Amino acid sequence: MEVFIMTNKQTAQVTVDGGYQPNTITFKQGTPAELTFNRVSNAGCLDQVILPNSSDTHDLPLNDPQTFAIDTSSAGDFTFSCGMDMFRGTVVIEP
Repeated sequence: MEVFIMTNKQTAQVTVDGGYQPNTITFKQGTPAELTFNRVSNAGCLDQVILPNSSDTHDLPLNDPQTFAIDTSSAGDFTFSCGMDMFRGTVVIEP
């Protein structure tokens, strides 16, 4: 996954189309990060996402990219998933 670092901010995009592509995103610890989800198909429970370290469910409108801040203060592997926890991806925060 290509992560762009622009003015001290990391950004990455995930396409939501029958799953998450890519399903693993790597950020560097301590640098602010944003993750954008773009849902391009109307497949089931992928219309929502639960972000790492959160119990909040966020809607992903069709063809309307949604951007979320990702906490990079702690290194580790963190899971995001669809609203039903059937599809998953991982955010890796590297030291």
